[in-house]
Amino acid sequence: MALGYVRPARPDEAGEIARIQLSTWRVAYRKLIPRQVLDELDPEWLAERWREAITAPPSPRHRVLIAIEQAESTSEPTAHPVGFLAAGPADEAALAPDEKALAADVAAVTDLLVEPRWGRRGHGSRLLAAGVDLWREDGFRTAVAWAYDRDPATLNFLTSTGWEPDGARRALDVDDLLVPQLRLHVDLLAKPQPTAETERR
Repeated sequence: MALGYVRPARPDEAGEIARIQLSTWRVAYRKLIPRQVLDELDPEWLAERWREAITAPPSPRHRVLIAIEQAESTSEPTAHPVGFLAAGPADEAALAPDEKALAADVAAVTDLLVEPRWGRRGHGSRLLAAGVDLWREDGFRTAVAWAYDRDPATLNFLTSTGWEPDGARRALDVDDLLVPQLRLHVDLLAKPQPTAETERR
């Protein structure tokens, strides 16, 4: 039997977060992002960036949450970090081209990833539900997230939990390749928070 839960990430888990990020990108985005770009990403550099995000966030409303799968057996239980969510107040990275600013009560998801081999076990839903709870506590009224046009797994997951495109689009320049994205949003006061049963992601 396996149990899943979400909690704030710890500094000593920065390396695991970087590993999850790289392994997920290399599987989920292999057709979107040039292979050489993914191959050249430095896990140690990524781990240091995540360690900074955990230990010295720009504000108390910037958070990194980690999803854990704990397997129960007759011997000692084992716990595996399987995904993570990073979010905070919307800043320039959340904007569409020529957009000046988003309101102060808008939260922005910067990363929401579950390692593919642990997918469809409710971890994405638990991460998002925990994020929604914290955003509401922090006074946010809306949340936004960018997703790749050609990433149906993320798009289907978010729309199944009440998120909708808000009309904003942009294209990221990745090694001279333009990768289109669209932005989704959710009204944190009007929409019910997702549960682990909403979408087994």
